[in-house]
Amino acid sequence: MSTFVLLVGLLLVLVGLMLFGGLVYLVHRHPTWAVPIGVGLAGLTLMGTMITVITSR
Repeated sequence: MSTFVLLVGLLLVLVGLMLFGGLVYLVHRHPTWAVPIGVGLAGLTLMGTMITVITSR
């Protein structure tokens, strides 16, 4: 793998962590919407799926 591919992968991981944190904070502010950990894990699953599709090409 080239350095560029590794940097793009790292960037996507960081964006995924930010998405996870944002979703958990949003649900924490409005607890009636869902369980915070479940929403955060759903966000990470979505990001992981997108990363897998992008990097498998």
